[in-house]
Amino acid sequence: MLTGPTADRRTVLVLGGGVGGVASAVTLRKKLPRDHRVVLVDRRQRHLFDPSLLWLMTGRRTPEAITRPLERLRRKGIEVVTGEIERIDPDQRRVSVDGTELQGEHLIVSLGAEYAPELVPGLAKAGHNFYGLDGAEELRDALRGFRAGRLAVLTATPLYKCPAAPYEAAMLLDSDCRRRGVRGDVQIDLYAAEPGPMGVAGPKVSAGVRELVEGKRIGYHPEHKVERVDPEAKRIDFTNGSDAAGFDLLAYVPPHRAPRAVRESGLTDESGWVPVDRHSLETSFAQVYAIGDVTSIPLQLGKPLPKAGMFAHAEAEVVAGNIARAVTGKGGAASFAGHGMCFIEVGGGKAGLGRGDFYAEPVPEVKLHKVGRHWHAAKVLLERNWLRKWF
Repeated sequence: MLTGPTADRRTVLVLGGGVGGVASAVTLRKKLPRDHRVVLVDRRQRHLFDPSLLWLMTGRRTPEAITRPLERLRRKGIEVVTGEIERIDPDQRRVSVDGTELQGEHLIVSLGAEYAPELVPGLAKAGHNFYGLDGAEELRDALRGFRAGRLAVLTATPLYKCPAAPYEAAMLLDSDCRRRGVRGDVQIDLYAAEPGPMGVAGPKVSAGVRELVEGKRIGYHPEHKVERVDPEAKRIDFTNGSDAAGFDLLAYVPPHRAPRAVRESGLTDESGWVPVDRHSLETSFAQVYAIGDVTSIPLQLGKPLPKAGMFAHAEAEVVAGNIARAVTGKGGAASFAGHGMCFIEVGGGKAGLGRGDFYAEPVPEVKLHKVGRHWHAAKVLLERNWLRKWF
């Protein structure tokens, strides 16, 4: 265990065992000399491949299929510390984990977003958070007995990770109902806090995704930010003054915020997230980096860079490469260019793909590729390769 003030030299601390944290740690281990330590810290014992939660929700995956023990990283020479991160001191690059102090020469913060359904009265009790492992399993179980009624999908706030996921969820739920032969007796409505689907990708992509959703007879209600949910009456009230919506089964995306230890560390700004250099992912603290969902990178069109695993992975490679360069003096400087992609599952074994340059100005240059079975197959391959490569 790394403890005390002598543990800072030749040590990189990686906070978070998600996509960005794992990619950072494994890449650093390959690039750094063996006398340098790479230490990954997470409160969970298992890595979760979040994009597959949508398949878990509809019974197409099991929890075991989309998770891996973080302990496996020890075989790659990475030290794994499991515990709750209580405090982060970015000035000293020191972290308190269940009362134990860890300190590093470099610090990478990849702790993702914390879900806070309690910020919306009644939400947690009324529905199922399909952005979490437990909630996706609960929704799967509830769907098995759901044969008729009103199925509501909602985004509690406009800012959440993976902008396509709520729209994918609605279409996959539609597909599940069709497969079970109950779609004619099920009304599906999507209540979105934002003005349109995937607005950060530009108006053409947004309109294209909306057309996909509405083409499946899913009621789409933009700019319907939820104010409260009544679990007993099964009613959703909105802040825009529109009529309340009823439901029999509710699937939701909860409010997101930075984890408490990050919020209390001095790393965040008025956005509530960690500001970073858009190319190097450096924070305002020396030798401290932040990547993935915990960051905020503003774009010219007035929205932040999406919180998505593809970006976290690319950012991780950049940060790991630059830390290795600082330590060894070898290689060129790496820069994150803002390119990314996102599969859009539509059900029936088909998917679309949004791909492009999110740093382009004045608006991102993103193309929505035509729906087909090949994009669904590509996402299945991505899942398989990710879990095999990094673990």
